[in-house]
Amino acid sequence: MKPDVAAPIRPLWLLLGPAFVAAIAYVDPGNVAANVSAGAQYGFLLVWVIVVANLMACLVQYLSAKLGVVTGRSLPEAVADRMSTPTRVAYWVQAELVAMATDLAEVVGGAIALYLLFDLPLLVGGVITGAVSLVLLLVKDRRGQTVFERVITGLLAVIAIGFFTSLFAAPPPVGEALGGLMPRFDGPESILLAAAMLGATVMPHAVYLHSGLTRDRHGHHAPGPRRKALLRATRWDVGSAMLVAGAVNLSMLLVAATTLQGIADTDSIEGAFAAVQNTLGHTVALLFAIGLLASGLASSSVGAYAGAMIMDGLLRRSVPLLTRRLITLLPALAVLAAGVDPSRALVLSQVVLSFGIPFALIPLIRLTSDRALMGVDVNRALTTALGWLVAGLISVLNVALIYLTLTG
Repeated sequence: MKPDVAAPIRPLWLLLGPAFVAAIAYVDPGNVAANVSAGAQYGFLLVWVIVVANLMACLVQYLSAKLGVVTGRSLPEAVADRMSTPTRVAYWVQAELVAMATDLAEVVGGAIALYLLFDLPLLVGGVITGAVSLVLLLVKDRRGQTVFERVITGLLAVIAIGFFTSLFAAPPPVGEALGGLMPRFDGPESILLAAAMLGATVMPHAVYLHSGLTRDRHGHHAPGPRRKALLRATRWDVGSAMLVAGAVNLSMLLVAATTLQGIADTDSIEGAFAAVQNTLGHTVALLFAIGLLASGLASSSVGAYAGAMIMDGLLRRSVPLLTRRLITLLPALAVLAAGVDPSRALVLSQVVLSFGIPFALIPLIRLTSDRALMGVDVNRALTTALGWLVAGLISVLNVALIYLTLTG
């Protein structure tokens, strides 16, 4: 543990970055599909779901980041410290399956984007997405985390521009958009879609990863002014990153509600792209596809990075970067090679991800509520209560989503 001595604290803006990497999980291709579908089918009805989901994400990601800053341990490491070897290996197996499902969604999203942009076969697009994500990981490995954070933040900016352009091209009616802040539903289908949007919001790999990102960036310091300053910077980091991610998700829904409502086949990304092109023009559709491509490339590299951190923390074993990349990439390429409908593959990947959410959230709440571990920075009673409420709500919604998806 580093002593909390009088080393100068860097300006706040120089401490930002880890949360922007984690935020990529909130604007991945799965989010694109869910948000566009919600807007196209129900207009502005589910705007409130985006807002609630973003508030949940802020709390969960801050707790993960705080764990890394206070303990100097990533969430996988902290979990492994409290498990026997057989339990630790079993826990890793479920986390590895979640990592594979994550990569499936990201690679499929990147492949769809390359198909839309260049008419490339999906398998070829998947290989390119995997290769580019490996290059991004090499940037992190050879140039350091700070450079990696800047690259990912740049891609997040591309994603934002890609989807905000559609919003500016067809501004939504303000009154109707604000009306969507009132929580309500319109039949069982809207409830199912809201459950999918809420339940798939908190991604297990982002929860595991964020703790390690803050640990690696800020180090481990004793209680005192420096740790307080780092935790303050972490709150700003999480708040600003989640604000960007939430705005991007909201823009997707608002654009769909404004221009795609009632148009057939907008429940798939390809159908939504075609509808955007027909209603808003080729340029806007092109930027939409570029934003989707940036989403697939960034989220695939971040997902692989998280997989490496999970393996290292739970198994206490590092593997070469190329091997780590292939572990989760090959199943995604196999799905594309088999000719599985890409939109269906995205849905099924979200179902698999749902299984992993309680395994990430429950230990996170317990660990950050443990005074022996967290000391003076233990969660306040209200924070713990909100954490358990969020964990319980998301877990229940994901169980419902799994059941409804498997039963049709």
